[in-house]
Amino acid sequence: MKVLFQDENLIAIDKPAGFHVHPHEERRHRVPREQVCLYAVRDLVGKHVYPVHRLDAGTSGVLIFALSSDAARTMCELFNERTVKKTYRAVVRGFVKETDSIALPLELDSTGTPVDALTEYRRLATKEFAVKIGNRFPTARYSLVEVYPHTGRYHQIRRHFNRISHPLLGDAEHGDTRHNQFFRNELGIDGLCLRATGVSFKHPWSGEELLLKTSDSDFSNENDAAKWNKIHLLFPH
Repeated sequence: MKVLFQDENLIAIDKPAGFHVHPHEERRHRVPREQVCLYAVRDLVGKHVYPVHRLDAGTSGVLIFALSSDAARTMCELFNERTVKKTYRAVVRGFVKETDSIALPLELDSTGTPVDALTEYRRLATKEFAVKIGNRFPTARYSLVEVYPHTGRYHQIRRHFNRISHPLLGDAEHGDTRHNQFFRNELGIDGLCLRATGVSFKHPWSGEELLLKTSDSDFSNENDAAKWNKIHLLFPH
C-alpha cells in the first residue's frame, strides 16, 4: 500500500483495484484477508484504524482511514455534511458533453428508496475506433472524464453514467458487456476504469486545506499501473 498522507489522526493510501475496504458482513461473501485494506493498513501502522468512506473493490485511488474512533467521528461528519470534495477519473462509452451534471435520484441499496444524487463531470479526451460494436454506431467511441460526485450514493458514478447511456468501461454490473470485452481482449485493459484521484477538505485539527491526490506515474501495484498507463496512452490530453 502506497501511503499518500499520514499524521496523528489520519492516514490516506492509494487503494489498489481488487481490494475491499473492509471484510464483507455476510459469510457467503467472505473476502480473503490479504485483499482487505482495513487489515493491511492496520498492520502498516500497528494499531486499529477506522474507514471513514468507501471505494468499490474495482476502484483504485485515494482512501482515508482515521487512527482513532474520535477522529473517525469527526471525519464522518465532514463526509455527511458534504464538505469533502472528491475527484475521480473514468472511461465511459460514447462521446459525452464537454461538461455536464447528472442530477438523477438513485435508489438506496438498503431500502430501494429514491434519494437525491448529483454528479458533475468534464470531458478530458475522446477516442474513436473504426470498429462496429453493437447496432447503433458504425464506430466504437469512448470518453475520458473527470468526475466530481457531490453526494456519496452506492455505486453513484457507475449508476449515473449508465443512466445517461454512457456506462463505465469494465463495469460488470452496470456496464456494456460487448465494449468491456473489446477493451479487455483487443486493448488489454481489464477491470473497472474508475480511479479516485483526489480528496480535499479542511483539516479538522490543523485548519489547513488538505488535498490528497494520486500520481499518474506512481501506483500501489503493477496491475493498476499497467491499466492506467494504457488508458493515458489512448487518451493523450
